[in-house]
Amino acid sequence: MTDHAPVVLDIAGTALTDDDRRRLRHPLTGGLILFGRNWASRRQLTELTAAIKAERPDVLICVDHEGGRVQRFKSDGFTHLGPMRHLGQQWMRDPLAATDAACATGFVLASELRACGVDLSFTPVLDLDHGESGVIGDRAFHRDARVTSILARGLMHGMLLAGMANCGKHFPGHGYVRADSHTAIPVDRRGRRALLDDDAAPYRWLSNGLASVMPAHVIYPKVDSRPAGFSSRWLRDILRGELGFQGAVFSDDLSMAGAREIDGRAVGYADAAIVALNAGCDMVLLCNQSVDGGAAVDELLLQLDRARDAGRWRPDADSAARRMALLPQIAPLPWDELMHAGAYRHALDSLS
Repeated sequence: MTDHAPVVLDIAGTALTDDDRRRLRHPLTGGLILFGRNWASRRQLTELTAAIKAERPDVLICVDHEGGRVQRFKSDGFTHLGPMRHLGQQWMRDPLAATDAACATGFVLASELRACGVDLSFTPVLDLDHGESGVIGDRAFHRDARVTSILARGLMHGMLLAGMANCGKHFPGHGYVRADSHTAIPVDRRGRRALLDDDAAPYRWLSNGLASVMPAHVIYPKVDSRPAGFSSRWLRDILRGELGFQGAVFSDDLSMAGAREIDGRAVGYADAAIVALNAGCDMVLLCNQSVDGGAAVDELLLQLDRARDAGRWRPDADSAARRMALLPQIAPLPWDELMHAGAYRHALDSLS
């Protein structure tokens, strides 16, 4: 399938329902994001991802699985990965060992997910550790953009060796603001040059290695009045135009408070999705809206269909190609084989 299918949705439980299957078959559905509630065991997760692929072989199965406090699967053999700040601390003691550990972390993270049928993890976090943001905190590698870039490149290389693409987040940077965009609309009042020279610098230095990017639900008023994920100035002019980024752009979760107000007015999920797509996002995420029956998910799909027919957004063949490029190109090792693979065992030893 090559049509532009921009919606990444979720499911409520540990197995597909008839409604889940119907939504997966919708032509605008291009991805599915998993959460902790979708996990019971490795066997169950593997059966779930296989069932998803049976419905839609081209759907991109995603998860937020970074390590530390953002790791959806933590039991039944999954390695407990430390927060990325630990790698930054290791860098201060031994930069080369930290770089190798970052690669090992990426390899273990991706190979375990791939063994269970997951295609993509939304990592690495490229936000800088300014010490202000509670929601970022120890998810960040370091305060220094150079250290962050080097460690992130190591992590991304490890993921690539395991057959998984990456997603740098949250462009141009969420680490400077205190407010949490899940519950508020953070505002970063620094100027354009300060942002590009510091927080956004990893996106320039990693522009040839990043497969995808997720922008922040943060307003940078000296650049644009809209949050970055809804701003063509940030996504088309700066990210793609100035920084040369060629990969896919995902919106952050449209159900977050930082996505519910645009241009000073409250907006619904469909309007937010349309603004994000027109601004330059290739994919839009709507999370945690399936748990009460999924009416909001159905409404988003319906309204996006109508908006496309009315010309309010235009399907993009380039966006479709970028999504397809994120699908793994090599078959994963089954879990039991992975546990005995030399590269995996060595990577685990590098983390101890």
